[in-house]
Amino acid sequence: MRGAVIHAPGDVRFEQLDDPRILKPTDAVIRTVATCVCGSDLWAYRGAEPIGDPHPMGHEYVGVVEEVGSAVDNVRPGQFVVGSFATSDNTCANCRNGWQSSCLNREFMSTCQAEYVRIPNAHGTLVATEDHPGAEFVPSLLAVSDVMGTGWYAAVAAGVEPGSTAVVAGDGAVGLCGVIAAKELGAERIIAMSRHESRQKLALEFGATDIVTERGEDGVARVKDLTGGIGADSVLECVGTAESMSQALHSTRPGGNVGFVGVPHEVAVDGQELFFSHVGLRGGPAPVRRFLPDLIERVLSGRIEPGKVFDLTLPLDQVAEGYKAMDERRAVKTLLTP
Repeated sequence: MRGAVIHAPGDVRFEQLDDPRILKPTDAVIRTVATCVCGSDLWAYRGAEPIGDPHPMGHEYVGVVEEVGSAVDNVRPGQFVVGSFATSDNTCANCRNGWQSSCLNREFMSTCQAEYVRIPNAHGTLVATEDHPGAEFVPSLLAVSDVMGTGWYAAVAAGVEPGSTAVVAGDGAVGLCGVIAAKELGAERIIAMSRHESRQKLALEFGATDIVTERGEDGVARVKDLTGGIGADSVLECVGTAESMSQALHSTRPGGNVGFVGVPHEVAVDGQELFFSHVGLRGGPAPVRRFLPDLIERVLSGRIEPGKVFDLTLPLDQVAEGYKAMDERRAVKTLLTP
């Protein structure tokens, strides 16, 4: 098969790779219907994370089951499936508590920008749709495998409730999906922080009520102006930088909560400041598997359409251009079709 391999910062190539095969009874192999480039992939692409030896890329996927191991009885060959970037057995204590991304047998996916993918822990990770969905649903189901599930977790971790005020820090795919999540969870006011007109328009379409273009201290001051000087009930931190985290914490009212899902880079939280702020802080890799059945139903019923975050679609063999377009902010998120 063929797939994406990163060799160095700015150097992603589409190469011939070994075909995936069943290694454990709990594995499955799927034929990819769609995959994509994630904002978190750009950390390595930009040289902000070590790359080491050349290796495959990608952790978002939907596809059709080709083969299953002997212990996989929840899906069968021929079914269309959605999974998560963190695999899980869905039976350990952490999974039963709803934290599948901390499964005791967790493996992180990292080979999905390819024509075929081996899925570890397939018995607990994959969710099959009743029928093969129409092509119009594929982008949104792909979003569910990571960015929609992650945006949903950001809203849940931030404690978004009906009638509340939520701030979304970050206007990438996760942040935009966080707007959807906040709307679905009943937030009355949703303040999206964005400097990019196209992303602002999509945020408003998804349910944002206000746009804040300022950043840093100016952004915090603007949020305070919009919330009577107090701050928001819930803030979704969807970037992972020190500036974004600081902005999120300072935009939250005493007793409010920050849900942080941006992978932290050079982020340090002052313990004493947090102590006296009365702000709650929860985040981490999203337990997407917890939310999959619900989010899949919301997509197939037409209630949400997170696939709109994909504003560039390319054939998989042009994956390098997909990375470049996102790096240069010519695209929010690139969908790739084998």
